[in-house]
Amino acid sequence: MAAATDIGGYREALVFLGTAGVVIPLMARLRVSPVLGFLIAGLVLGPNSLGRLDDALPWLGLITITSQDAVDRLAELGVAFLLFSIGLELSFDRLWTMRRLVFGFGIAQVVLTTMAISAVTLAFGNAVEASLVIGACLALSSTAIVLQLLAEQKRLASVAGRSIFAVLLAQDLAVVPILFLIVVFGGTATGATTTAGSVWAGLGLALLQAAAAIALIVGFGRLILRRLFRLVARTHNRELFMATIQFVVVGTSLLTQVAGLSMALGAFLAGLLLSETEFRRQVEVDIEPFKGMLLGLFFISVGMRIDLAEVASQPLMLAASVLGMVALKAAVIAVLARLFGLSWPVAVEASLLLAGGGEFAFLMLGLASSSGVMPRDVEQFMLLVASGTMLLTPYLARLGRKAGARVRNASLVERGYGDPGPVAAGRSIVVGHGRVGRIVCDILHKQGQPFLAIEIDADLVSQARKAGRPLVYGDAAQRAFLRKCGVAEAPALVVTMHDAVAAEHVVAAARAERADIPVIVRARDAEHAVRLFRLGASDVVREVLEASFEIASTVLQTLGLPVGKVIAIIHDERDIRKKQVREGRAAE
Repeated sequence: MAAATDIGGYREALVFLGTAGVVIPLMARLRVSPVLGFLIAGLVLGPNSLGRLDDALPWLGLITITSQDAVDRLAELGVAFLLFSIGLELSFDRLWTMRRLVFGFGIAQVVLTTMAISAVTLAFGNAVEASLVIGACLALSSTAIVLQLLAEQKRLASVAGRSIFAVLLAQDLAVVPILFLIVVFGGTATGATTTAGSVWAGLGLALLQAAAAIALIVGFGRLILRRLFRLVARTHNRELFMATIQFVVVGTSLLTQVAGLSMALGAFLAGLLLSETEFRRQVEVDIEPFKGMLLGLFFISVGMRIDLAEVASQPLMLAASVLGMVALKAAVIAVLARLFGLSWPVAVEASLLLAGGGEFAFLMLGLASSSGVMPRDVEQFMLLVASGTMLLTPYLARLGRKAGARVRNASLVERGYGDPGPVAAGRSIVVGHGRVGRIVCDILHKQGQPFLAIEIDADLVSQARKAGRPLVYGDAAQRAFLRKCGVAEAPALVVTMHDAVAAEHVVAAARAERADIPVIVRARDAEHAVRLFRLGASDVVREVLEASFEIASTVLQTLGLPVGKVIAIIHDERDIRKKQVREGRAAE
């Protein structure tokens, strides 16, 4: 009976599922990436924090994760599924166009970052072999964390996203030489004799084995994969279809792992092959739940590796090492990005996103320690450094995007994109050039009404200016900028921004600058509309309300009411609700 009630290995699964159920909605409410939530959850619930109190407080065993190995195996699959989905978004043709970034920028980043970090570790008294291994391990970034953050922001297809992915792909390809380097150094440390010829022969054999595995996967995919999925699709059995997807992902991942490459690279190749088939979209839909859950487990496993006791024993040295590594790596990547023709905004964003360590550091540092290349205490410290930088990656991503936007905005101002030109009489001002703002500007243009649009998104400004639109970059919440744009002579100010708080700041600034200007504002809901009227808006158009009126109008006409009567009904309803909002009663 005891055996029947023993949950055994299911405990970790239950803890993970419960954690996911708390972390995902909580991070969504806080508008923070779930990646950070899973990292913190692993840090708190792992064997190095609350798990240590398991013996003293047995009930903690119900909410902690103690089996690092079991978690790591499943976490590797999460990374594999992520790379598989990335491969589905690409193709061999698109990958070929990235060859300069992969084999130029990417390989140069691995080599130069390895040299830079190795020089620093050598200066701190480490052996040459250990320094080279540490530099090579920390030169690699976290494929899972970086790509997941880019995917959440829908920026994988951007210039920065493609450049970052090219570097990550080059890092995956560099795994084989780095692992071979560790094996050679390990043989030297144990007293085995090695010659230059044997080293090059061994490296050549390892690379040949890796190339054979890649060729086998590509050949299998070209010849069999499409036929296999076509055969499975004819059965109309969705369970069989999903099982086939999982078989392909896991099978190719294991094949590349056996060849000395990463599991993620094999899954990426499988995704590339399937991207050229008609089954691509259905495959994407079917793997999404597996990818998300297993990736969450990966991020938890990273957090579990951080030992708070070790951090507390040497906090200053660890903090300096983490920040120093991030700064050094970011500087090398930024310079290389510029040398390869990337713009400063892209270089800044890529350098900060790639500045952290990666998951391969755990494997490589462990192998180096067991091979005698470096002492155990050095390995543990470097693992903490790698883990710390990975924990910082979500913050670095946010910082990189803001810094890139700031650099991009500064360059637009330098090129005159922030200059509204001479004040023109009768020119209305439209703040915001998103979906709503573009439609407003299009209608004004067709009716021959002059206008000037203001936008804070540098990319939108650049695109619109190239299309010949009268758009300028700037912050319309600044009274001085509104004055420069001619708010004193403008017949109307239209605020179409999606950001509710920003829209309120613009209304307040415009009303403070000129008391009599008509201000028409887009409102998110009734409460937002009430705040806008209190700030001085002349008229407010509520998104939800106008959509409801449009639907109601269509329904009434479908039911046979005359068009004139329908217009009158909608007009009366609009007046009633507008009066309620003006009086401060927020009701839809």
